[in-house]
Amino acid sequence: MKIGIVIADEYEYIPFKQYALTKNCTEQPFHGRESLSYCENGKEVVAVQCGIGKVNAATAAAFLIAEGCGVILSAGLSGAIRGLRRGDMIAARQYVECDFDLTAIGRALGEKPGQEYIYQADERLLKIAMDLDGMKSVAVGTGDLFLSDKEKSALYAETFGIQAFDMETAAEASVCFFDRIPFLAIRKISDDADDAATTDYTEMNDRKDADLTEALAKIIARI
Repeated sequence: MKIGIVIADEYEYIPFKQYALTKNCTEQPFHGRESLSYCENGKEVVAVQCGIGKVNAATAAAFLIAEGCGVILSAGLSGAIRGLRRGDMIAARQYVECDFDLTAIGRALGEKPGQEYIYQADERLLKIAMDLDGMKSVAVGTGDLFLSDKEKSALYAETFGIQAFDMETAAEASVCFFDRIPFLAIRKISDDADDAATTDYTEMNDRKDADLTEALAKIIARI
């Protein structure tokens, strides 16, 4: 089995790289960034540090699928919209691109004509993640913006029923949906997607803590 890991931010990637180095991983470049691979218990793991944003994330997911990965996992930090606190660990059960906007031509916010636009996590992967202590199952939104506007956060929460927001996961979920690849994103809540979000996110990102790496390692072991 070959498992792909997508991690956007450099500081989010560092703890996973440190873990992979203990597994005698092989490193290689990925579009000017980094990628690594290692084998453990009969599974090959390929991780990509793709860079922030939907285009980077979708590119990484497509690359990993083309490399033969039959499962895609994603990890990173997210902002809380409602019902969550800083430091919470979440497994995203549903993904929507909140910033996809054709309302000017009469479409609903987020709607993509002729295709699915709300994506679901793989049920088996979600169950594995939810067996981890403290993990919460939530719906997440994605957009190419750092969400720090309370009014926009409220709009997205009301429209899509999301509880957290990030800049990658729905794009990855879209690629996996069309290629029928099981997908799951786990995230750690860094901020409240409000006017203090930038400071809160930066402070948590700078820690480079290993919570997400530890969760990924446990999920990979149980797949």
